[in-house]
Amino acid sequence: MKILFWGTPDYAVPTMVALHQAGHTLVGVVTQPDRRRGRGKTLIPSPVKATALELGLKVFTPQRIKQDESCQKQLAELQADLSVVVAFGQILPTSVLNQPPLGCWNGHGSLLPRWRGAGPIQWSLMEGDSETGVGVMAMEEGLDTGPVLLERRLSIGLCENAYELSTRLSHLTALLMVEAIPLIKEAGTGTESERWEKLGVMPQANNSSYARMLGKEDFKINWNQSALTIHRKVMGLYPGATTNWKGKKLKVIATEPLIKRLSADLSHEAAELTKQWGLEPGAEIDSSLSPGQILEVVTDLGVIVATRGCPLLIREAQIEGKKRASGKQLLQQLQINNGDQFGT
Repeated sequence: MKILFWGTPDYAVPTMVALHQAGHTLVGVVTQPDRRRGRGKTLIPSPVKATALELGLKVFTPQRIKQDESCQKQLAELQADLSVVVAFGQILPTSVLNQPPLGCWNGHGSLLPRWRGAGPIQWSLMEGDSETGVGVMAMEEGLDTGPVLLERRLSIGLCENAYELSTRLSHLTALLMVEAIPLIKEAGTGTESERWEKLGVMPQANNSSYARMLGKEDFKINWNQSALTIHRKVMGLYPGATTNWKGKKLKVIATEPLIKRLSADLSHEAAELTKQWGLEPGAEIDSSLSPGQILEVVTDLGVIVATRGCPLLIREAQIEGKKRASGKQLLQQLQINNGDQFGT
């Protein structure tokens, strides 16, 4: 099969590589333009571009594919049988969607229609979903609204962060897309409705959630929220959830909510701490505690912080100007004591 691949971040790389290794001909790779990063503002290619060049593939980097008619013409001349899109980062115009005779197919990192949009993995974690998955979806003009050809589910661990979940989902996307290509080929050409009918694609329900773009305020920890809500933010925005510590920004990287009913899903150390700090069902919170207050500095482990409900254990963090640290090193960097306050 002649495939035109569209993708940009690390998430998309396993699918591109898997299609290449499966013997398909990647006639071209479309990715976002190089971006300036780091202190020196050096131009850095996207992970997909870097890998595509290693594989000897032809790469296209349109600034805005919707407006770049010259690039659209070049892509049409490649005469791909179908397009595969995984986290490209731009909306494809109808003129591009209609180019390949076997259609455009998207590997999407959520159980559609649960999360449509740009950040389904982050939002599934922040909203406390117990499971997520991958869908191979036929693309149409709407944002992630097309019917689904294949779908696989994954359970989400309580202490699984966005990087870990994204890694698992990216490899599942690759497997599923390789599985989907022969089905799409067998269905053959024809009108969109004819192809979809042969494939038996499943229309999406209307009860969708939109994974909106995240802003600066989303990354700030509100200690007046519950330990579980804060923990989900830390996992979902890994490694970017922040609080203030003595006038400096502190990235909170790894936490565990000290909730007794969740002890089976916690580390041994955190499960032991719930015996002291976890509230019994129906128990009232000590009104003398201030959310964000340090309740206990646990030697070689981390710090226990008061929230609106049960306390939260911070196991790893990164203070502004320092490297990320955990355990004893974290406590040494913060020079923290019982009664100190986060968020100031």
